[in-house]
Amino acid sequence: MAKLLKKEFKLFTHPTSWMFLAFGAMMLIPGYPMYVVLFWATLGLFYACLSARENNDLYYTLLLPVRKRDAVRARGLYFALTELLQLLCCVPFAILRYVLKIGPNGAGMDVNIALFGLGLVLLGLFNCLFLPRLYKNPTSVGKPFLIVMIWVFVYILAAEACCFVVPFFRDVLDTPDPQHLGAKLIVFFAGAVLFALLTALGVRRAEAIFEKVDL
Repeated sequence: MAKLLKKEFKLFTHPTSWMFLAFGAMMLIPGYPMYVVLFWATLGLFYACLSARENNDLYYTLLLPVRKRDAVRARGLYFALTELLQLLCCVPFAILRYVLKIGPNGAGMDVNIALFGLGLVLLGLFNCLFLPRLYKNPTSVGKPFLIVMIWVFVYILAAEACCFVVPFFRDVLDTPDPQHLGAKLIVFFAGAVLFALLTALGVRRAEAIFEKVDL
């Protein structure tokens, strides 16, 4: 698995994934929907999948002495690590926003610990929905991504709307740190668990689907 993952980073990674890491600086933009910052990680993965299709990456992988399931697991692990790296690159700018006292985010959720927990749920949802669709028909990348993006942005809109209409979100989660730190930490750790579970579910479903695909 370690060698397959190394192959993913060397051959599957698209240059835009590295470029989008710098978009963590968007955390400094006043009045910006912060969940969109994490969207760029998924877009980088989409470009990587497109590039892999054009370069016959999947066929090359399956010519190696590996099982189909191992190829899917390595790709799923790569997705998760790339997304976590995107999240990690947002942290310094979140701290800088606090230092600069930019103030509350009028567009929705403020930059705080709860935002990162809810963002992890967003990324887990993407993995859970996209991976099975991707491996159902490996030559089709655009349509599955478009379908999944509809659900992703429904989640973003719902999460941002909660900041205005749901008291717990408005009065507890959508506040500057360290206010209500206990509740925010619970949301963060719950989001981390859901990220792991949703990603694992997506990988398991993709494995089962890909086993039946005749290449």
